[in-house]
Amino acid sequence: MFRVSNFVVGLANTLVMLVGASAIGYSIYMFVHHDVTDCESAIRAPLLTTGIILFLVSLIGVIGSCFKENVAMVSYLIILFAGIVALMIFSIFLFFVTNKGAGHVVSGRVYREYHTVDFSTWLNGFVGGKRWVGIRSCLAEASVCDDLSDGRVSQIADAFYHKNLSPIQSGCCKPPSDCNFQFRNATFWMPPAKNATTVATNNGDCGAWSNVQTELCFNCNACKAGVLANIREKWRHLLVFNICLLVLLITVCSCGCRARRNNLAATESDCA
Repeated sequence: MFRVSNFVVGLANTLVMLVGASAIGYSIYMFVHHDVTDCESAIRAPLLTTGIILFLVSLIGVIGSCFKENVAMVSYLIILFAGIVALMIFSIFLFFVTNKGAGHVVSGRVYREYHTVDFSTWLNGFVGGKRWVGIRSCLAEASVCDDLSDGRVSQIADAFYHKNLSPIQSGCCKPPSDCNFQFRNATFWMPPAKNATTVATNNGDCGAWSNVQTELCFNCNACKAGVLANIREKWRHLLVFNICLLVLLITVCSCGCRARRNNLAATESDCA
């Protein structure tokens, strides 16, 4: 008799197999088609690897639960248990490395500004050295500042100051507030007179700002901080997802243990 636990494990792994197959298919599509951007192509290999792992592990789970293969089921449970432990460690790690970097409130502004020193040293490694060259290229490809070029926000300073900018837009599309640049439009700012730059002299980003629309503040530390804040935000969402995934995996693991007992009982019954 096919037990409920076997059915749950088989169904869950069938769904994961479909996800893995989709990841494999999309990564192959990106390898075959050459019209994808450099930023998109960067995820091809990781996506393919993830898809293959999901597909193979789920296949073992399906074989163990649906075909009552004890060796496959034991192998699946060992892999699943290792995955649960690894996910717990990773989630704890995520919590600590994303614990700082919420941003600084700026007087008279709705948006926040960010500094690289507010983030962990490990997280800063993501925007260090040659990595930043690739990230900066991706930001330019994605046209992250284009949303600021239309409407009242583009032309009226007060409307711009009261717009809730994303961390990347706050760091990459405008000069830092302490540079005291004068607003002309959302992506065009005039530096203050030489005798008014005293407050801003300690901020190297003031000299890095460019009104060239393909450069803006992409060479600024504030832009790196904006990218880090965006990574932090995404990883915070990932942390919530990981917690939900842990509950699901523990449930599936519990059903898998029961399915293994069912397989053993069925084997003993056949032998009898």
